[in-house]
Amino acid sequence: MATALSEEELDNEDYYSLLNVRREASSEELKAAYRRLCMLYHPDKHRDPELKSQAERLFNLVHQAYEVLSDPQTRAIYDIYGKRGLEMEGWEVVERRRTPAEIREEYERLQREREERRLQQRTNPKGTISVGIDATDLFDRYEEEYEDVSGSGFPQIEINKMHISQSIEAPLTASDTAILSGSLSTQNGNGGGSINFALRRVTSAKGWGELEFGAGDLQGPLFGLKLFRNLTPRCFVTTNCALQFSSRGIRPGLTTVLARNLDKNTVGYLQWRWGIQSAMNTSIVRDTKTSHFTVALQLGIPHSFALISYQHKFQDDDQTRVKGSLKAGFFGTVVEYGAERKISRHSVLGAAVSVGVPQGVSLKVKELEKQRESTATDILQKKQEAEAAVRLMQESVRRIIEAEESRMGLIIVNAWYGKFVNDRSRRSEKVKVIDVTVPLQCLVKDSKLILTEASKAGLPGFYDPCVGEEKNLKVLYQFRGVLHQVMALDSEALRIPKQSHRIDTDG
Repeated sequence: MATALSEEELDNEDYYSLLNVRREASSEELKAAYRRLCMLYHPDKHRDPELKSQAERLFNLVHQAYEVLSDPQTRAIYDIYGKRGLEMEGWEVVERRRTPAEIREEYERLQREREERRLQQRTNPKGTISVGIDATDLFDRYEEEYEDVSGSGFPQIEINKMHISQSIEAPLTASDTAILSGSLSTQNGNGGGSINFALRRVTSAKGWGELEFGAGDLQGPLFGLKLFRNLTPRCFVTTNCALQFSSRGIRPGLTTVLARNLDKNTVGYLQWRWGIQSAMNTSIVRDTKTSHFTVALQLGIPHSFALISYQHKFQDDDQTRVKGSLKAGFFGTVVEYGAERKISRHSVLGAAVSVGVPQGVSLKVKELEKQRESTATDILQKKQEAEAAVRLMQESVRRIIEAEESRMGLIIVNAWYGKFVNDRSRRSEKVKVIDVTVPLQCLVKDSKLILTEASKAGLPGFYDPCVGEEKNLKVLYQFRGVLHQVMALDSEALRIPKQSHRIDTDG
C-alpha cells in the first residue's frame, strides 16, 4: 500500500491553514471562510496596480483552495497526499463515487507509473560527517609498571579518523541527470580526498546508464560505466565497469548486483566483484516501520566475513533509533552498537561503539545532514508575498479596529511569530521572529480570534522565518480595556480572549 507523503514532501501552501479552518471543517465552515477572504482580496477593491496584482494572486489562491476542499473527492486526495497528489496525471479517469481507500489504491498505481517515467530524476543533495575516536585505553589499561613516564592517570582517548562527503544530483533534462560528489578522509595522520562527476541518462522506463569520471590523491583518475535494468517488476540488475589509473598501471574492475524483492519489505541481493579485491557477497535486507534487519555473507580476497545487523525504530519516538551489529571473519570479530537521533528537520546525529578483536575499542560519531529544501531565495519570495498581503489588509484592519474599539472588544497590540529564546543560557542563539500584528487583527471577528491546529506559516500575511526550527506565536492583546498575553506552539490551536493571561500594567 502506498504511504501518504510526509510533511517535508508536501507543498508549502496548506489549504486548511490558508482558509484558517479545521481539517474536519464542514462545507458551511469552508464557505464562510472562503467568502470572507474573497471580500478581503477581491481585485476590484484595489486601485493601485501593484496591490491589484497581488490581490489577484491571493484571490486565485483562495479560490483554488476552496475548489479543492469543497469537492469530496479532491479533498480526500488532498488530505492523503497533498497538492502533489492532485497534480498526479490520470485522476480524471477516477470515478466520483470512489472511497478514500480506493483513491489511495489508485494513487499507488499512478505513482508507480510516474516513478518509472522519471527514474532517478529527483535532486537529492546530502552530506555525511563521521569521526572515529580510539577509546581502547578506556577499557583496556596497561599494567602500572608499563605506564607512560609522564605518570598521567587518565586514559588516552584520541581521534584516529575522520570522513566528510557531499553529493548533489541535479536534473539537466527530462532524461539526463548530473551528479557531483566529493570526499575528504584522514586516518592516523594520513589523509586525502577525491572528486567525482557522473552523467546519468534514462534510456527507457526500465533502465538507465551512467558515465563516471573521478580523480583524487589517494587513487588515480577513474573512468567508469554503470548500467541499471529492471528485469521484471520484482527483479533488477546493476553492472559497474571501471578503469582505475595509477602508478602501477591500469586496474580494471567489474561489479554486478542482482536483486529481487522477496516480499513487500524484504529484498535479496547477490553481488559479484572482480578486480583487485575479488569477492562474492549475498545478503538479505528487511525494512519495516519498526525495524531494519540485514544478514550478509562474503567470500573473497582478502576479506571474507559474515554480518548480522539490526536497527530498531521506536514508534512512540520516531526521532530516535538504536542499532547493533556483529561482524566476524578471518580478520577477527567486531561488535558494534549505538544510536542516532534526528536533531532537526534535516540533520541526524549518531554515535556508535565498536569493540573488536584484535582491533580494540573505538567510538564513532556521525552527523548526517540534508540540505534545506527552502533556499534563501525561496524565503525571500515568501517574505515579499507576506508583505504584499499585509498591505492588502491595511484598510480592512482599520475598519476592524474601529469596530472593536467602539465595543471595547479585541485589539491585537503586538504579535510575533518565529523562534523565541527565553533561556538565559541560550541568549547567544539568534532570535528569528516576524511581526504578525496586522494579519492577526485581520482575522478578528466579533471580538474573537480563532486559529486552527495547523502551522501558522500558512496563514495570509505569515511566512516561515526559520525553516526547520521550532516556532511559537506570541500575542499581546487588549480586551475590555485590560492587557493580556498568550504564547502558543506553531501547530497549536488558539482561541482568544484568554482571561488567565492578564498583564499587570500598574508597575
